[in-house]
Amino acid sequence: MRLILNVIWLVLCGLWMALGYIVAGVICCILIVTIPFGLASFRIAAYALWPFGRTVVDRRDAGAASTIGNVIWFIFAGLWLAIGHVLTGVALCITIIGIPLGVANFKMIPVSLMPLGKEIVEIP
Repeated sequence: MRLILNVIWLVLCGLWMALGYIVAGVICCILIVTIPFGLASFRIAAYALWPFGRTVVDRRDAGAASTIGNVIWFIFAGLWLAIGHVLTGVALCITIIGIPLGVANFKMIPVSLMPLGKEIVEIP
């Protein structure tokens, strides 16, 4: 079932959401100071391509630097990416088939707002 949902996700919105994260990651990697934001963006892009069967957990070793970085991320990129998730999720929830995809899109909003100090893990 995960495979079917992931393939439908990839076709309907996963590719576009991942491209948004990749663009944000490339922009962040252009400047040396924002490379950690770019790496976080690339991790989320991989999650946006194939989200079913994975979840986001907090990293135990995340500290104050992650919190400060998340505030900066929220202002410059997180808010806009989260708006993209909300709009895509609402559009997907219009159809019966799209409801699980819309829910998955809403599930990605917290990590798009605050990506630092998070880890994407496989669900057993």
